Amino acid sequence: MRRGPARRAQILLAATIAVALGAAPAAAAPESGPAVRLLGEQIVPNDLRFEGTAVGGLSGIDFDTRTGDYVLISDDRSERDPARFYTARFAVTENGLGPVTFTGTHPLLTPAGAPYGPKSLDPEEIRVDPWTGDYFWTQEGERTDTVLADPSVRIARPDGAFAGELPIPDNERMRPDSGPRQNLALEGATFAAGGSLFVTSVEAPLLQDGPVATTTTGATTRITVQARTGRPLAQFAYPLEPVFAESSPQPGLGTNGIASILAADPFDPSKVLVLERAFVYGVGNKIRIYEADLNAATNVLDAPLGHARPVTKRLLVDLADVGLRNLDNVEGMTWGPRLPSGERTLILVSDNNFAANQITQFIALAVR
Repeated sequence: MRRGPARRAQILLAATIAVALGAAPAAAAPESGPAVRLLGEQIVPNDLRFEGTAVGGLSGIDFDTRTGDYVLISDDRSERDPARFYTARFAVTENGLGPVTFTGTHPLLTPAGAPYGPKSLDPEEIRVDPWTGDYFWTQEGERTDTVLADPSVRIARPDGAFAGELPIPDNERMRPDSGPRQNLALEGATFAAGGSLFVTSVEAPLLQDGPVATTTTGATTRITVQARTGRPLAQFAYPLEPVFAESSPQPGLGTNGIASILAADPFDPSKVLVLERAFVYGVGNKIRIYEADLNAATNVLDAPLGHARPVTKRLLVDLADVGLRNLDNVEGMTWGPRLPSGERTLILVSDNNFAANQITQFIALAVR
């Protein structure tokens, strides 16, 4: 029996909510992840300017099937140029990754239609809505001695105009003794279930959820599933790996957290790719991508972690193992075109922090 798009979406959403609430049985995890190989990389010069803006701080990437462009968000807090996103094109083939050509840029606009003021936001992730072509983007808010500003998920038209905002779970609001840590809030986001759901991740543990990861212990952060219209449906505990090395010369200056998430399959809401980005002063970065399974995890929406059963995960790839000449601050990922071999391509981008000693790096991987 054939069903219309609305009916299929309704059935899919109902099934997805059941999965999110733990009604589906746990799937057996394979012993190892799919084979991953490097296709190529491209480095964008740090001094590149495009349409009057400094190209850098690229912390999120997504592919727009309507236009054939990749959409990239800069985490410039309107300090160098107005907070903005870019569009770009590049070829991804069996022979590698072609040169990156920027095709457009627009400032992100407030509800009043103006660019955001300096330090009034902290952009991180951007996703193309598969239903409308609008852009859903996250920003991390602010936590200082004098300012508590909530993180948020906002919606922009392709020209940057403000189109709405989703609610966030109450436990992700900035409060004096709870909520996200400074600069460790809504770093990751992805559409799931064909666009019926929007999934976000907190980079590091909420204050009420315990300490951050160290070289001896991991930590626990949260992944939230909500309807595309905004209603939070479920939240799951995600176990972060310990920091991979000790910093030098001063110990204790290492971090690890979720920099990006991506639906492993556009129609299966139970599995997401999770990019854990670690940085250790005096050592460098370690970038690992895991496949996380939400099926058997405990729903901890607006609840303490307690003895909650976390999501399970398996390593997809450690970028130290694929033969890259450089490995920088990789923060964004999206699926690219499928190769003639049947492999999927996974496209990554690094945030150079507008620093002379870092790079803007595009990476293409083939995933079997």
